[in-house]
Amino acid sequence: MKNRNAFFSLVLLGACGVVLLGQSAPASYPAGQDWANYVRIGAYGLRGGDAAEIVRKAQASDVFGIEVDNDIEGRYESFVHPEEKLKAIHAVAEEAHKAGNYAFVYIAGTECITANADKTRHTLAKEHPDWLQRDIHGKPAIFGGGTAFWIRPGDEDVWVSPYAPEWRKIYMEHVRQIAATGIDGIYIDIPYWMTHFEGWENTWASFDDYTVAAFKQQTGLDAKHDLKLGDFSDPAFRKWVEFRIQTFTVFLAEIARNAKDVNPKIKIIPEIYPGIEEAAVRVGADVYSLYPVVDAIAHEYEFGEGDHMASERTPLDWFRYQVGMHSFRAFAQAPSGQDKPTWILNYSWDGDKKVDIRQAMMNLAMSQVMAGANFWDAPGHSMAGSNELPTRKKIFAWIAAHEKTFYLPRSPIDPIGVYFSPTTRNFHADEFIASYRGILILLMQKHMEFQIVTPRTLAEFHGPTLVLPDVRELSTEEISQLQAFVGSGRKLVITGTDATGIGNAANVEQFVDDPGKRYEMELQKDFEHTSPDSEGTFLDSLQGSGAVKIKAGPHVATSIARTSDGHINVFLANFAGLVGGSNPAQMPQTGVEVSVASKTDVKAFFLPFMGDVQPVAGARRGDLMIYDLPAIAKGAVFWIEQ
Repeated sequence: MKNRNAFFSLVLLGACGVVLLGQSAPASYPAGQDWANYVRIGAYGLRGGDAAEIVRKAQASDVFGIEVDNDIEGRYESFVHPEEKLKAIHAVAEEAHKAGNYAFVYIAGTECITANADKTRHTLAKEHPDWLQRDIHGKPAIFGGGTAFWIRPGDEDVWVSPYAPEWRKIYMEHVRQIAATGIDGIYIDIPYWMTHFEGWENTWASFDDYTVAAFKQQTGLDAKHDLKLGDFSDPAFRKWVEFRIQTFTVFLAEIARNAKDVNPKIKIIPEIYPGIEEAAVRVGADVYSLYPVVDAIAHEYEFGEGDHMASERTPLDWFRYQVGMHSFRAFAQAPSGQDKPTWILNYSWDGDKKVDIRQAMMNLAMSQVMAGANFWDAPGHSMAGSNELPTRKKIFAWIAAHEKTFYLPRSPIDPIGVYFSPTTRNFHADEFIASYRGILILLMQKHMEFQIVTPRTLAEFHGPTLVLPDVRELSTEEISQLQAFVGSGRKLVITGTDATGIGNAANVEQFVDDPGKRYEMELQKDFEHTSPDSEGTFLDSLQGSGAVKIKAGPHVATSIARTSDGHINVFLANFAGLVGGSNPAQMPQTGVEVSVASKTDVKAFFLPFMGDVQPVAGARRGDLMIYDLPAIAKGAVFWIEQ
């Protein structure tokens, strides 16, 4: 949403994630994965007639995913007359396929711009005022130049109701036409309710006639008169919140259904900026709800109150960023065990003269690949181009050389579960996120294996301990599954509110004074001098997380997993010494030690970020193998082969 490109765009993706672009080879991926799990994304503007040149540039720079804008839906002129853009999409798909690539085309969600609207009678708002989203007083969602940087003077920017039947029919027909061009994917930007431009933040729109009628049909409630807007204790407003989220989940599912009817292999990828925080509830695009109905999500994630530029982030910002990305990877888990890809569109640098561009770019890439997310380099707030092309080429070449290390499916070993409750987040966002995030950062800093558990994965969670971080809303099914968890003899730790109704049990422990919130608050006050050991009582209550033990400083965020090749992996992201706005170079971490239970000697390896794989010798101590790791600069992966 904030990164609109002024030019037409689309995404081109190399067909094989295990060779350099430009080489033609049959794709070979582990079971349950395909090329979308291995993308390395860059962007190029498509003006028409330059598809071959775009593909050539992509091949030359190790890009395995080119985003460029050819927006049929978001420009009123092409919404009415899509023919030329459809031809361009077909042409670039052909060029991409000749080179052994895939192609992704960008379209808008509910936003539509008419260029030079001040000089024409033919604009969406003038010709179809009933299509527009509106606030509760009837004010239409119409904006002009300067409202956002991608809206030029004289342009008309409008936000359409997804319930406008004529618009939706045309929109879906365009989706089918796009799929018929042979393109391999559709990238949908900003499918939101208008609540993010100045003055619209607290409207909880839309109250257009079509949306109000749909809500009335579903709930029997009049959205204009029966709701207490913004009051999460009001049952009617709660239904409105859930309805708004459901709307865009169904909308994306309908896009997928129409596209796949024409082209069964086509990918549907929405771009969403809200992550785990309250913004998801406000705009109605909730990535937890969306992952099951799409093929991947491109996250423009700003993690709440943190700085979204890598060059400006503090160590606490980086840890919060890790929490968000690990959450997305948990949301992407499919019932079949075939995890969907998580792409990250974030920004490294935007003119900060005190910060080296290259360092900021590498910090951003490192933080993402360690979490298992795919890296998209972009300059400033633009989708297209690069802040520093030679550095991007080096990063992409390194990721390509080690892609299976980062993108093979990951599974837990002996984790402590931390529960993400979507309903609690929907109705108690600030309280829940503070607890949830604080506990996860605590576990990362203490280097304990964690697994984010959701309502979709609760029944299959096999860890010895599950933490409910101020979870205030639980369904009957969730309570039943938690009762079964406790009945199996495993440990349930409740922080803050107890909504389980389970009562007293030897293996249930409650911390009324929430350690997650307390720790998050202390980190906010003084990150450098706050130790995870301050929450020793809580940490001692946790059973499990003993299969792999790590000794490292608290400025290193760790995650532990077994990959599908059987390796035990430790992913380490170092944020020591980073100072937002002035120092993007980490203080190398020494003395890091990993111990693994093993009765036989096993091979171990160490891969520093942007470096080469090197063997690591271990020392036996009883049934443990102890490994002293080399110094960690930005980040590293350590693994043992079993």
